[in-house]
Amino acid sequence: MFYVNYNGEILENSGPVMRSGNRGYLYGDGLFESIRVINGRPINLENHISRLLEGAKFLKMRVPSFYSTEFFEKYISELLQKSDIRYGAKCRLSLDRISGGTYAPQSNEVEYFIEVYSLERNFYDLNQKGLEIDLYTEIKKPKNFLSRYKIKNGLIYVLASIAAKEKGVDDFLLHNENGGIIESTSSNLFVVSNGVLYTPGLEEGCLAGTMRMQIINLALDNGIKVYECNLMPQNLLVADEIFLTNAIKGVTWVSGYRTKRYVNTMSKRFIDLLNSKWDPEQ
Repeated sequence: MFYVNYNGEILENSGPVMRSGNRGYLYGDGLFESIRVINGRPINLENHISRLLEGAKFLKMRVPSFYSTEFFEKYISELLQKSDIRYGAKCRLSLDRISGGTYAPQSNEVEYFIEVYSLERNFYDLNQKGLEIDLYTEIKKPKNFLSRYKIKNGLIYVLASIAAKEKGVDDFLLHNENGGIIESTSSNLFVVSNGVLYTPGLEEGCLAGTMRMQIINLALDNGIKVYECNLMPQNLLVADEIFLTNAIKGVTWVSGYRTKRYVNTMSKRFIDLLNSKWDPEQ
């Protein structure tokens, strides 16, 4: 049995628990974080909470001063223990503006919601079969201050995922308003050419992924050059390797874009580096 924490109240996750009037449900008026758990502990939590609280500030939410990494770590750990999760898992942490009002809220106070689910794998595991990807061109993702946060308006990702399935590929890459490629439906994008990493800069409109930053830091620590820059479709065609990153899966390698094929040398290396970072026995 898994459990959830609804603003301090522990409930069984055995059916609907969302309360009537929740603004995250009604208007997408909220943010969330997807957090990986290894050995029964949430990892990289400080960066997740920092992005969550920064995003809440931009959404003009009135966040209590005691909302901190330590505050949420306590309740996430409590849920993991109560749900008997000792190894790999994922946690979703949401912040919503409290109920009241329509488009104009009655209050800017917030409430939180935490849920946890176990995973089969404790550590990061590279996908054996590479992804086939293509470009999503029907809707462009706008570049603004909301672009880097995980807000609850995710329709562009939903529609792109549906379109990818209809086309028979594993994922689509999204464009910004200037035609630059910025991310996939659920991950940040890295392109490898001649041993150098290239990834869209935050000013291009991509999500400020916590795993994206981990990969950049690991690359720099291991003597791998990284450039944050604008990426165009032609960059995919001359690349040696492409991989995607997010907090839950870590690194996912791409085997093909249309007729172009890729290796997974750098992807394997980063999976090993990530697992070494979070496994004290390695």
